[in-house]
Amino acid sequence: MISHKLKIIEQMAEGDGLSQEFEELLIQGVSIDSRTVKPGNLFIPIIRNLDGHDYVKEAISKGAMASFWQKDHPNPPVYLPLIFVDDCLQSLQNLATNYRKELLVKVIGVTGSNGKTTTKEMLNSVLQTKYRVHKTAGNLNSQVGVPLTILGIDRDAEVAVIEMGMSERGQIDQLTRITQPDLAVITIIGVSHLSSLGSREEIAAAKLEIVNGLQNGGCLVYNGDEPLLAKGLENIQKNTSILTISFGEGKLNDIKFENAVTNSDGSYFSVGDSKFSILLLGAHNITNALATIAIASKLSLNSTEINEGFRSLKMPDMRMEKIDSPFGFTIINDAWNASPVSVIAAIKTFQELTGYSRKHLVIGDMLELGDQEKVFHLEIGRDLDSDKIHYLYTVGALSNLIALEAEKRFPMGTVQTFLDKMELAKALKNKVKKNDVILLKASRGIQLDSILPILMQ
Repeated sequence: MISHKLKIIEQMAEGDGLSQEFEELLIQGVSIDSRTVKPGNLFIPIIRNLDGHDYVKEAISKGAMASFWQKDHPNPPVYLPLIFVDDCLQSLQNLATNYRKELLVKVIGVTGSNGKTTTKEMLNSVLQTKYRVHKTAGNLNSQVGVPLTILGIDRDAEVAVIEMGMSERGQIDQLTRITQPDLAVITIIGVSHLSSLGSREEIAAAKLEIVNGLQNGGCLVYNGDEPLLAKGLENIQKNTSILTISFGEGKLNDIKFENAVTNSDGSYFSVGDSKFSILLLGAHNITNALATIAIASKLSLNSTEINEGFRSLKMPDMRMEKIDSPFGFTIINDAWNASPVSVIAAIKTFQELTGYSRKHLVIGDMLELGDQEKVFHLEIGRDLDSDKIHYLYTVGALSNLIALEAEKRFPMGTVQTFLDKMELAKALKNKVKKNDVILLKASRGIQLDSILPILMQ
């Protein structure tokens, strides 16, 4: 993590006003949360739902060595070690940008509409077989989270895997200029954020901003099955000398798979003469594995080391997470987030599962889809296979459209709609039996996982 005297921190953050008596104080790491601040930290009072300036005194009383103070805020506690800045977020980003320049670590930036976290976790698990790796913790992939991740990198780290998220144009550009990646990954272009960006073309352009911060001689690993990325890269490569590696199912990709077999334990496939296995539900995860294989090969890992990393992979909760209930049925919790692409992939995996008596599909609303949101929900309902899914439950006004389409083909009484999640949970619990399987899928804002305690009681 970052460790500097406070005067150096002031310079790196492009702040001023630090009292001379505090210049030699040693900063060890940063924090934006007074509840979890550690001794020696620099406290950064970010302004979001709450104003971090209200917690500066508390943070320092808990061991923070110093704090930023935004100049437009009145009454700074002048007796405390403060660095005065024009904007706390910008100064956090300035600090991270300058700290990144001090590090010898090789940075891998990961973005995409879906699969960012899975790819990040795969890369971390695989690269750890050979290198000291630092990765984005949890979902810290925002304008705040990425700088915090950079500032948490130890100087002896050899590789850092940094996840980058966005909701509008310019945000990936900002993050890539902070992280200055040596390698970058774009997993897939979906339809999330259509409400703010308007089209898939704009989403692709926003994701391609990741090349703006690539180091000289850097390499972009991208999904070659997505025409929008290939088209966007044509214009970019006219003005840059970046290297590219494409991955996917198409035969023209640099990294492509063959002989794929997927079952309830995971997926097995070949790339060239090498065989690989990933113990994750869903054939769509093969694509994420291809991106990982491309990066790992670029960093001189062999197939044995890559497979070792895949075997030790542990995913965060709520991503095709398999939960066995005490009553003999199984829950697949994929309720972290949802877009049409991820919902289709999850349903495909669910429909192909074998070994269960009955399948219960629970879908909540997909959010942030703009003026096409109704169309996307109707298409999901239209594509459901009533021979492979026995019961459908929807929760939310938009998901009711899925139910309306499904009812045209599903047997009477097998489709139920709800606006209240607790009512849904009670109905589901009354219906599910031993050896059944349930899939939970919805956007994060629906918090569909909140029904788990009722199902498990």
